[in-house]
Amino acid sequence: MAAEDPSVSGVSGRYATALFELARDEKSIDAVRADLDRFEVMLADSADLKRLVRSPVFSSDAQSKALAAVLDKAGISGTSAKFLKVLTANRRLFAVTDVIRAFRALVAKFKGEATADVTVAEALNEKNLDALKTALKSVTGKDVALNVNVDPSIIGGLVVKLGSRMVDSSLRTKLNSIKHAMKEAG
Repeated sequence: MAAEDPSVSGVSGRYATALFELARDEKSIDAVRADLDRFEVMLADSADLKRLVRSPVFSSDAQSKALAAVLDKAGISGTSAKFLKVLTANRRLFAVTDVIRAFRALVAKFKGEATADVTVAEALNEKNLDALKTALKSVTGKDVALNVNVDPSIIGGLVVKLGSRMVDSSLRTKLNSIKHAMKEAG
């Protein structure tokens, strides 16, 4: 399965495929996805956790102990916790973000969902997220999972990438095109 999808390849693809197949067999795909989403949010919010995950300075044992404490505090257990501990024991925790992305791609393919990468200037509320999902579903005919990134430098609007299609309605892009047009005219 990993070889069929270019977004699910390499080390992260192999780990994601193994986790996906295990979760599928255990009928725990949604629970594992929720745990990994929670772990990814924690990773994004904590500089200390990022350092623990990415730094080769920490020994495998130190990483394992710290990760166990983090998982316990977050209430992440079962297959997800075991998987993150295996990543740590194999010195592959640095790849966790790519593994999560690859796992999501496998789940989306399995469930017949599409995934869209959305960049916004500030976080969207649930109402806006639902409206965006509905709009994308009307275009694709599939349920669309969103990977939302917040990038204040786009000023406003949003950038949506769905497969090979990209729609850029960011204010930064519009301002740049106006600036470019003014330079050409002058």
